[in-house]
Amino acid sequence: MKKQNFVNIDALDKEQLLYLIKMAEEFEKHPNRELLKGKVIATLFYEPSTRTRLSFETAANRLGGKIIGFTDAKASSMSKGETLKDTILMVGNYADAIVMRHHIEGAAQYASEVSPVPIINAGDGAHQHPSQCLLDLYTIYQTQGTLENLTIHLVGDLKYGRTVHSLVMAMRHFNPTFHFISPKELAMPEEYKNYCRENGIKFFEHEAFTKETIAEADILYMTRVQKERFSDLMEYERVKNVYILRNDMLASARPNMKVLHPLPRVNEIAYDVDDNPHAYYIQQARNGLFAREAIFSFCLGIDFEQVKNDLTILP
Repeated sequence: MKKQNFVNIDALDKEQLLYLIKMAEEFEKHPNRELLKGKVIATLFYEPSTRTRLSFETAANRLGGKIIGFTDAKASSMSKGETLKDTILMVGNYADAIVMRHHIEGAAQYASEVSPVPIINAGDGAHQHPSQCLLDLYTIYQTQGTLENLTIHLVGDLKYGRTVHSLVMAMRHFNPTFHFISPKELAMPEEYKNYCRENGIKFFEHEAFTKETIAEADILYMTRVQKERFSDLMEYERVKNVYILRNDMLASARPNMKVLHPLPRVNEIAYDVDDNPHAYYIQQARNGLFAREAIFSFCLGIDFEQVKNDLTILP
């Protein structure tokens, strides 16, 4: 298995996605191994992150790798005027793979074109978040037993939400029905609605967010209104608390329905939802470890048979 980048979720076919899910499942059984022993992973985070950065770093550590990098671009040579190209070329001298989060859309794709080592996209602007998408797919598969023919409700910031953009593209292989629930200001961008049309993905748009609206959902995917993406703070103030999921809204939910959220949450899921059996966002975040262990293996040429037959499983 050759080394490869993990930059755009739409670059992966159905077989590859299912392969990665199967690998994540294997890592959930035994997350502690030495498959990355002797490997160095660089994490370059030009934007703030908690779950994504920590789960990538934990994944590398649990696989026996070492971590270098930065969590604040101001502490890097970018503050001195160094270009992204030069940073990638320089870090590529030291690391076996680079995990990068950047505020500019397309930055990860550009990095992959100049980098001597695999690039893993940890989020680029409002564009894509493919590693989050993989853990979302794994979580959906884990809770539903399938990815096929599901009804998925996406709620909140669908304009800037890179997690929902990635999920729409990845689910094209599995005949989903999407319900896009958002205020007009944060509606799903036309390019993704066109993507649905071109790929035969059924979708419906709503502004109302009620227990009746979500009663038919298999997956209810909540999102945070992202203050950092708004140039007009007055617009943010108008929409930030439009949709709040409360416990009583889940009374009519399907028994199999699970509430997901890429986190962090602000006000969009009330704390009384946490103890509801439909809530699954904490377990979803936990799955980030296994998904990102699978991504490291995929990018560094470690195949499923090596993972399955690994004799260096640690307690």
